[in-house]
Amino acid sequence: MPETTRECLPPGTVVDCYSIIKRIGSGGFSLIYLAEDEDTRDPVVIKEFLPRKLARRNGRRVEVAEHANPDQFNNGRRLFFQEAKALATLRHPNIVHVRTFFLANNTAYLVMDYENGRNLGSYIKKYKGRLSANLMLKVFPAILDALNLIHAQGKLHLDIKPSNIHLRSGGDPLLLDFGAIHHFATSRRHLANQVITAGFSPVEQYYASGYVGPWSDIYAIGATMRACIEGRPPPSAITRHAKDDMRPAVRQFKRRYPMHLLESIDWAMEVDPLLRPQNAKTLQRALLEESGRVTTAAEPVGND
Repeated sequence: MPETTRECLPPGTVVDCYSIIKRIGSGGFSLIYLAEDEDTRDPVVIKEFLPRKLARRNGRRVEVAEHANPDQFNNGRRLFFQEAKALATLRHPNIVHVRTFFLANNTAYLVMDYENGRNLGSYIKKYKGRLSANLMLKVFPAILDALNLIHAQGKLHLDIKPSNIHLRSGGDPLLLDFGAIHHFATSRRHLANQVITAGFSPVEQYYASGYVGPWSDIYAIGATMRACIEGRPPPSAITRHAKDDMRPAVRQFKRRYPMHLLESIDWAMEVDPLLRPQNAKTLQRALLEESGRVTTAAEPVGND
């Protein structure tokens, strides 16, 4: 279905008490706008559920597209609203703050605080990778702390990548876009919003039967850290699973970055989920305590 069928709301449109200023982004399942709170004049970001393959706009109203499955649209909207509600309960300085969420125009909306800054992906592109170890060690322990809270509430992000990490003044990070968030130990077989990002999604996320958990978000963190150094996404996990030709970070970048940082990246990016850190706290400790990869009795000790 052509993108033109997802016509965005025009500037000046009022949704609830928010006046649309302009569209600032889009994804497979949503359109994202900069808007203004008409009561307080605060700038806000609004995310509108409008899945590319399932919906079209008729005036302000969102309708199920011709030949699309209405049940799939309705289920996706329900999940969008359900997870907006879940995200609103997360209170952490490094998680985007949800102001409110509501149903209107036959779809769902999520309203978040607007924050000045740029996403990590734009920094990677500008500097062609090669971001400093100091910046990485400011950004990723904070994001891991946010993940620890998300996981402690039985939820997974499942779409961590450079464009979903926003850097405020001084490099203070903010984790964005929880469109793929879902609970542990639930089947993804019938979810309308399965999200895969080549290079950042782990192998288990490619399959509806894959056993995802905190270790899945850990892989995406490792891949994002590697992109900060290398300037491009790593090879896809599916490619690596078939034949892993990716050179370990401890070898490729050993002259430019601290060994504990490189070891942590390689550890987080293990193709086998069982070989990765199993939770965010473990990887955060490896970075903050400069311990790097923790070896076990089953794991050979030696230099890569």
